[in-house]
Amino acid sequence: MSTDPKTFSISIIIPACNEAENIARHLPGLFAGPDIEVLVVDGNSSDGTAAVAEALGARVLRADPDRASQMNVGAGAARGDILLFLHADTALAPGFASQVRAALGEPGVAAGAFRFAIAGSGWGLRLIEKGVNIRARFLQMPYGDQALFVRSDLFASLGGFPPLPVMEDFEMVRRLKQRGRITILSLAATTSARRWQKLGTLRTTLINQAMVFGYLLGVNPRKLAEWYRVKRG
Repeated sequence: MSTDPKTFSISIIIPACNEAENIARHLPGLFAGPDIEVLVVDGNSSDGTAAVAEALGARVLRADPDRASQMNVGAGAARGDILLFLHADTALAPGFASQVRAALGEPGVAAGAFRFAIAGSGWGLRLIEKGVNIRARFLQMPYGDQALFVRSDLFASLGGFPPLPVMEDFEMVRRLKQRGRITILSLAATTSARRWQKLGTLRTTLINQAMVFGYLLGVNPRKLAEWYRVKRG
């Protein structure tokens, strides 16, 4: 691994299942800088996700269709000094690579994520954005849809994402906080509004908060995952 953060190579790891449309939309912008590789870890898609990703220049791997397994498979195959975990329905703004490298070069920083943004209109979505960004910045608790990034050696020392069916990003951030500061970039990661459009902003927010409280109270993650699937529909 290079000792100069400005020269760190970046591996972008995208877990995906039936995300061909989003992969086609967001992948080209990820190759904007040098020393960047993109790995799409396909979870048995039936819509041609893997073929679309390969055609656009990504390395395609396959894994069981749960996010923790997919991200760990991607991390195990990645060549980069930095691992950046990106949801398939989330877009990164131009200039992301230099900001990621600079952030991980700061003393005391263990990991980072992007400012949260939702690709949609309406005051409800703006309130959600504001709440998420307050939590992420002041509690240092970003979630996976903010595109978590970390040095590969630190990620390996933690044993990767815990093998949980849900809340794997939440638990990973808790472990990273024990190693240093979690920085939040001013640059946004803009995620699709489809979850909030499907269930409504209030219901989606309540479900998400119930998942967090349930996990903190010690509810079995498998029971949480089953409940989440039912509520999500």
